[in-house]
Amino acid sequence: MAKAKIIVVEKNEGEKIAYEVSGTKIFFGDDELMVNLKTRERDEEVTLDICKDTQDGLTVGVNTEAREYVAQVTIPAREYEMVDTGEKDEHDNPIIERVPVAFDTAKCTLTLWALI
Repeated sequence: MAKAKIIVVEKNEGEKIAYEVSGTKIFFGDDELMVNLKTRERDEEVTLDICKDTQDGLTVGVNTEAREYVAQVTIPAREYEMVDTGEKDEHDNPIIERVPVAFDTAKCTLTLWALI
């Protein structure tokens, strides 16, 4: 099975956190944190902050325990297409339905910062 793709941006020089993209999931570190990007998709752009906490664990989101910003994942707004249902309304007009386009990890962006 081919590895899934994602747009990668390196913000600065230095060692970055290890990651692997598989299907709609991204794994950080030594399988320490997994995020299913498809389940985070919304009708507006979503940004996930990945931080290292005071115990050297990885967390999603910036909180009081966060000490190091390591990555950010940007998931674009869900896209839709208009599909003819094959049915007609009471005025004999076609009924069109708004259907979500399949999620595509390759449209997401992973921004990496150097580890401290």
